[in-house]
Amino acid sequence: MNANFQNWLHRQIEELKRQNLYKVPKILETPAGGRVRMNGKEVVNLSSNNYLGLANHPKVRQAALEAIERWGVGAGAVRWIGGTMEVHDELERRLARFKNVEAVLVFTGGFTANSGCIPAVVTEKDVIISDELNHASIIDGVRLGAAAYKKSDGYVYPHKDMEALEQILKRTQGFEKRLIITDGVFSMDGDIAPLPDIVRLAEQYDAIVYVDDAHASGVLGKNGAGTTSHFDLYGRVDIQLGTLSKALGVIGGYIAGSAKLKEWLINRGRPYLFSTAHPPMVAAALIAALDIMENDPEPMRRLWDNTRWWKSALRSEGFDTMGSETPITPVYVGDEGKAQELERALWDEGVYALSIVYPTVARGKARIRTMPSAAHTQEDLAFALEAFKRARDRIGGLG
Repeated sequence: MNANFQNWLHRQIEELKRQNLYKVPKILETPAGGRVRMNGKEVVNLSSNNYLGLANHPKVRQAALEAIERWGVGAGAVRWIGGTMEVHDELERRLARFKNVEAVLVFTGGFTANSGCIPAVVTEKDVIISDELNHASIIDGVRLGAAAYKKSDGYVYPHKDMEALEQILKRTQGFEKRLIITDGVFSMDGDIAPLPDIVRLAEQYDAIVYVDDAHASGVLGKNGAGTTSHFDLYGRVDIQLGTLSKALGVIGGYIAGSAKLKEWLINRGRPYLFSTAHPPMVAAALIAALDIMENDPEPMRRLWDNTRWWKSALRSEGFDTMGSETPITPVYVGDEGKAQELERALWDEGVYALSIVYPTVARGKARIRTMPSAAHTQEDLAFALEAFKRARDRIGGLG
């Protein structure tokens, strides 16, 4: 091994530790759920995106097992070469119906859906206009494209600032296409994009709307169909991204839109072109998860009952939840070192809740991000609330 390179890695890691930005993943030893065993310890898990508790649902598990018996464990090729099976095609048809769009194309992940779609739909003649708090996968997808996109050039608007967005639209009319990109639900703050206003401005100034609904899927709208459904904007959003690894409990991402968009991405979406297809058991499990979402309202009801209780309980105890509107419930801390100290104290109390620090959020904006779900019981959340109170007392307050 190259000694200079290894020394460089060591210095970088030590600097992360010095800045309280160093992370070590814990090992999950049980199926995903409200209570789990991690690193040999039973804890209430408040850091999972398993919103509806479907990751370990019996019907989803059974569908995966049956698919293994029928299809085996691998697709054998990238999709356009010969890896698209009937079950993949069925999943996309089901998702298109669920999203009320012409067509859907599934990618191996939400991150790859963004990095596949965004560069494919813009050129050097275009500009991308982005909310400043958009997720890292959006930012990386944008950077892969040839379109104009720089905060310093004024193409990134302050969070949910519609006046600023309109000013950018006014002064970018010389570009061939303007692509407005926003999260539907912002993953670190838990607030919802003002999508009706974005769509109105896009229609007024002939711009394209791209919504990343990773954290709205299964959470907002009819049966969890997302923000376009939540705001009744069917047919008015050009591109929708959804994930299959959060509320649906499995893995993957997709782009929903017109049949022409799907046709183009099949030919120019690089992660689709160069990634082996999902194992068939993944597609089958996702179809089963969709069946549950469409026909059983109980998981979504439990999710929102737990969410309302958790937010209210935290606020009543003086915790700052940063105006969150969705199950994503941050507890504001501010200082990175104190946020990591609170995470360790919560772990000692039997709660797994991650500290979120730079570069995921801005410096000085650290928080503990909590995620109530349908998998939690009332007892789980009451236990977690007491743990937060004891942990706060132990570290001497927050902020």
